[in-house]
Parts: sequence; structure tokens; C-alpha cells
Amino acid sequence: MPEIVIENLFGYKISSTTSHRKVIDLIHENGIDWMHACGKKGRCTTCKMILVGGEENLSPINDREELFLTQGRLKSGERLSCQSTLLSGKIIIRVADRNKFPHLEYSE
Repeated sequence: MPEIVIENLFGYKISSTTSHRKVIDLIHENGIDWMHACGKKGRCTTCKMILVGGEENLSPINDREELFLTQGRLKSGERLSCQSTLLSGKIIIRVADRNKFPHLEYSE
């Protein structure tokens, strides 16, 4: 069963009964606010997630993510949640400091 653990949201766990879903969609469907200024189109980096573990359970990096990596707008270990598909298994992620919402409480 696919699972997302958001480490700096007090280890919040999201489980899904279906695989091959966009990470940001799973997060939003579970009532978690996650920034996405471009409307989930891969045109910005506001939805980036820091991947702590489970990279093998995500879709490969796509052209949009590759572009942002070469521009330095994404670092190694960061992915766009709107472009990353959770194939199966578990991923552990963190919200980037610059993308935290002021109305949410985060753990460290």
C-alpha cells in the first residue's frame, strides 16, 4: 500500500489504496495544505518536497524537474510533488523551510 510520511509535520502518515498517484494530490486529498503557486503544472518550485527516503518508490525525474535541477532551483534530493508519482511503497518527505505556511505548525 502506498504511503507518504511527512516528517516535519509530526510524522503525519498518508496511506492510499491506489498506486500511481501524484504526491501532491494524495497530500491535498488528506486535508494537508501544500503550496502550489502554478496550479500543479510544474512551472514553479513552490510544491517542492525534500525526499528523505523512498526515492525508488517514485516515478523517475521528468523534464520539468530536470530543468529546475540544471537551473539550481531544485537541489539533489528535492522533487516537485506535482510532477512526482507515488508508484508503490513508502516515501518520507519534508516541507522545505521556504515553502512552509504560517498557519500550520511544523515539527523539526
